[in-house]
Amino acid sequence: HGHGNLQLAGMDAMTTNAKGPLAGIKVLDVTANLAGPAASMHLADLGADVIKVEKPVLGDDTRRFGEEYKGESSSFMMINRNKRGLAIDLKHEDGKAIFRRLVRDVDVLVENFLKDTMNRLGLGYEALREINPGLIYCGISGFGRTGPYSHLGGVDLIAQGMSGLMSITGMDADSVPLKTGAPICDVMTGMFGAMGVTAALYHRKVTGEGQFVDTSLFESGIAATFHQSSQYVGSGEAPVARGNVHPLNGPYEVFQTKDGWMTVAAGNDQRWARLARMLGIEQYIDDPRFATSVDRMANLDQVREILTPLFLKKTRAAWMELLEEAGVPAGPILDTGEMHNDPQARHRNMIVEVEHSRAGKVDTLGPAIKLSKSPTSVRRAAPLLGEHSREVLAEFGYSAAEIDGYVAAGVIEVAEVPA
Repeated sequence: HGHGNLQLAGMDAMTTNAKGPLAGIKVLDVTANLAGPAASMHLADLGADVIKVEKPVLGDDTRRFGEEYKGESSSFMMINRNKRGLAIDLKHEDGKAIFRRLVRDVDVLVENFLKDTMNRLGLGYEALREINPGLIYCGISGFGRTGPYSHLGGVDLIAQGMSGLMSITGMDADSVPLKTGAPICDVMTGMFGAMGVTAALYHRKVTGEGQFVDTSLFESGIAATFHQSSQYVGSGEAPVARGNVHPLNGPYEVFQTKDGWMTVAAGNDQRWARLARMLGIEQYIDDPRFATSVDRMANLDQVREILTPLFLKKTRAAWMELLEEAGVPAGPILDTGEMHNDPQARHRNMIVEVEHSRAGKVDTLGPAIKLSKSPTSVRRAAPLLGEHSREVLAEFGYSAAEIDGYVAAGVIEVAEVPA
């Protein structure tokens, strides 16, 4: 590849079964929708053996969400890469017995049911730590497992609203509160869940103790308010929506060019001077209305009036070259299709092809973490419902005859994998 050893390590990791840092760790993933499956997917990308446990017949609700790709839910496939699939009825006594048998020999369990669901099944943390004291049990929820809202279900939209994020997203103070296009609370909760589990694995390595890991959509949304919370703490005033501008300095926003939109981040004084020189408007560098960040923030509309007609004169590509030369950070605004074909996204293995048992070759996202010694990898596509039921139960000591009996009784389901 000619990009040095680090790049080679990263590239090869995507195509070989390189051992990630969590190789040898077994995870039971009893989650659905997005935040929970994302948490276990990050663990799988890091090398863990993740067994996705679903209910027979229906499976994870996400199997019925969104676009279909060759008869399979692209939503399900995107968030469940690198996992094996086991379909088991946890309401059936035999199903519970099988589950407890699995728990004995795994390291981690991730679930995102309502607060008391697993307890009612007899499979809550207190019951399972009796079987496996080293178990790391990650509970992902709307609001956390303690406190006045802990009994409530939560979804990304509600968390974005209650964490303050929607009050600061939108074009101005009078616009309708707006959620982010990506379900940011779900996405971050998946990350915090995986981070909590890896920290707990380290704690267990040192002390031998398992523990309960508790994170939520609400808390993830609050964690994203660094800027706005600092403004509130500093001024006592709750900040309002400011559109695409930075809350503290500018110009840091979007401008239209000859062939589409782009972002320009020239917020500090040095970058403002570079931008003005590049655009041939040096007279504004020391203009008292624009000389410092504070001045520009007070007169941002005037800054925008000066810059808007100038950016319309060239294409995004032409501006990118000039801005890079001037040392001003900038970028084109890409749609998802353009991003999927972007050379940097491809080079960094953020878009990778996997072989799905039913849909064939399909693109999925790659891991955002690159490790030079124990690389992350995409090793398999998302499983069919019950695709690995036989394989997993055999690994945990069940005979072929026992497995056949469970299939016949409807305790587990086995997918028919096309030849």
